[in-house]
Amino acid sequence: MKRTFQATILQIVILAFVIIGFPTGSTAFAATLDEAKAQGVVGETGTGYLGLVTSLAPPEMKALMNEINGKRKSTYQAIAKRNKTTLKAVEALAAKTAISKTKPGHYVQLPNGSWQKK
Repeated sequence: MKRTFQATILQIVILAFVIIGFPTGSTAFAATLDEAKAQGVVGETGTGYLGLVTSLAPPEMKALMNEINGKRKSTYQAIAKRNKTTLKAVEALAAKTAISKTKPGHYVQLPNGSWQKK
């Protein structure tokens, strides 16, 4: 029972971050991420992180993606530690949640590495 409760809390925390976004200190940051997704520059991967859909992404979009991925990793590590689970388990759950919440028209990465519009 305790394990199920911890898993439920973990899912709720990850879902909240995916839906409202990771803390950034700037509303412009969130708009830029949404724009990058809408333009098809970045998408959600099966590892819980953002990936570049196109190699033609501007340097600022790559920097944005790297910054967000760094914040995600820090958050995932904290969740894993708090719930006494592995980073991989948290990343897998985050990926599943992020992909399921991806807006239509935005990209998700398939297990074979190719990108598909949702």
